[in-house]
Amino acid sequence: MTEPTAPPGLPSRLLADPGMIAACAARDFTKIFNLAKSKAGVHTSRIARECELTPSRVGEVLSGRRKITNMSVIERIADGLQIPGHMLGLASRAWEQPKVPAPRAPRPATFQAGPGPQPAAVPTNDLNDILAIAANTKVTPSTLRSLQTSIEDYWRRDDEHGGEALRPAVIGQLRHVTGMLTDTTDPNYRQSLHGIAAELARLTGWTYFDARQYSTARTYFTESLRLARAIDDRTFVANVLACLSLQATYQDRAGEAITLVRAAQDAARDDDGTPRLMAMLSIREAFGHASAHDQQATHLAINEAQHHFERINPSDDDPPWVHYFDRTKLTVDTGIALGQLGDAEAAEPLIAEALRYAPEANLRAGPSTRSGWPVPS
Repeated sequence: MTEPTAPPGLPSRLLADPGMIAACAARDFTKIFNLAKSKAGVHTSRIARECELTPSRVGEVLSGRRKITNMSVIERIADGLQIPGHMLGLASRAWEQPKVPAPRAPRPATFQAGPGPQPAAVPTNDLNDILAIAANTKVTPSTLRSLQTSIEDYWRRDDEHGGEALRPAVIGQLRHVTGMLTDTTDPNYRQSLHGIAAELARLTGWTYFDARQYSTARTYFTESLRLARAIDDRTFVANVLACLSLQATYQDRAGEAITLVRAAQDAARDDDGTPRLMAMLSIREAFGHASAHDQQATHLAINEAQHHFERINPSDDDPPWVHYFDRTKLTVDTGIALGQLGDAEAAEPLIAEALRYAPEANLRAGPSTRSGWPVPS
């Protein structure tokens, strides 16, 4: 007999329950999942299936042995159980948006060509600050969605062309979000804004790092770390520490690089870091050891990275910023670490193999990549 198809999402009566409203506001997923089971009959297997989680992970959350703080996982839960975004402090979800007819294109205005753009018309930073205060921008779900979409576009353009041309826009948006954070009191919106500001600060730091302006890069990475710690996003803390470790490697500060990446590994383990994330962090540790010309430690870290990578499962809850670390990236980074050790015979075929499978869309200039050194000549 075929099992009847369950209606999508949680019933409206449960979403209107004061206990559910309070649990969502606190992002208490232990209580949310238990209420879904006890009051709506949503079993563990269905929660896992709808939210793209493993049943064991749902069981850990139900028992209170695991907390969920990763934004991408929170968004999957909102979509899987159809919890409106505002209840979890998220932007409105795509399925919440009513379909509206496309606006009619405005008729082109007729105007007389002037002498061209006037530089004096461009607002200064001081004027931008005054206008931002006057605007008193109110945070809404659509505001958050727009900011998140902008960040995704910035990273795509950085991958393709590099970050130098993006930097003014990213810094401007970071200043804007920081101002919004100062003026916002809603705890859920503040949580989301902290995450957005942390990612913008990391991206700004990356653009300076890419330009070898290491002192300024470190300032922005440190600010990103502070913002991520404010919301206890441990996987993102690990991400920023890994960036700082890579920068220390570039600056030939091997001891600092190793210390920072080990701190990143500790932060990731505290949040049950996924195998892909742990593999990336192990390769970063290999870079530090290779910079110190410690062959044994480098090979141990490479082996650890490969061990973690073999444990990757499609159902893993990888943070979006580590998706780039695929088999090709593991191969080329392994080759680069071996090359830094002076083992050109082992490094060359690995780098050559990775280059054959590298995506052609990445047209960015400059020798550095988001997680590796320049390929040795």
